[in-house]
Amino acid sequence: MPKTNKSTCGANAVAGARDRILDTAIRLFCEEGIHATGIDRIIEESGVARMTLYNRFGSKRGLIHAALEREGETWRAWYEKELKRSGQSARERLLGVFDVLEKWFVREDFFGCAFLNAVAEHNKADPHIRELTISHKKQVLTPIAALAEQEGYADPNGVAHQLGILMDGAIITALVTENPKVARDVRTMAEALLDALPRDATASAA
Repeated sequence: MPKTNKSTCGANAVAGARDRILDTAIRLFCEEGIHATGIDRIIEESGVARMTLYNRFGSKRGLIHAALEREGETWRAWYEKELKRSGQSARERLLGVFDVLEKWFVREDFFGCAFLNAVAEHNKADPHIRELTISHKKQVLTPIAALAEQEGYADPNGVAHQLGILMDGAIITALVTENPKVARDVRTMAEALLDALPRDATASAA
C-alpha cells in the first residue's frame, strides 16, 4: 500500500496500528510458532498498547485468525502473479507452479506454509484454523483447476487436487531439508503425473 502524508483525523493511526500488529504477529508466528509467541511479545514489538490489540482483535485467537487471513491474501496475490509469469501455455503454467514454489523456498522469509504450521500446532483445538486452511487451499488450487480444464483433462479438479498434494509435500520437504531445489524433483513428478492423467475425450475429438 502506498504511503501517504495525508491525515484523516486519526483513522490512519488506527489502521496503522492494526497493520503493525498483524505484520508483527505474522512474522513471529512464522519464525517462532504460534504457541511460542505471547501477546506481550507482539505488543512490545508492534509498539501498541495492550488495549489497542484487544480492541482490534478481541483475543489471541482472534489475532491468529486475522493474521492467517492476511497472510493468505498476501501469499495468494504473489503466487497468482508469479503463476501467470511462469509460462505461456496452460501446461507450462501447471508445471510452473513448482518453479513458483522454488522462488518462495529460496526467500529468507520462507518458514513453510503458515496454514499447515497452524493446523499442526493446534491439532483439533481450534476448528476455525482448519476451516481457514481448507479455504486457503481451495483458493490456491482454483487457478490450477482452470489451467487443467484448458489443457483438456477429464477431471480438472482432480488434477488440481493431486498437484496440491505434491505442492504440500514440496513445501514440507523444503522446510525440513532446507533444500529449495526439492521443487525441481517434485516438478518432475508432476510432469509424469500430467502425462498419465486422462484427457476429456470430447475435448480431444473437438
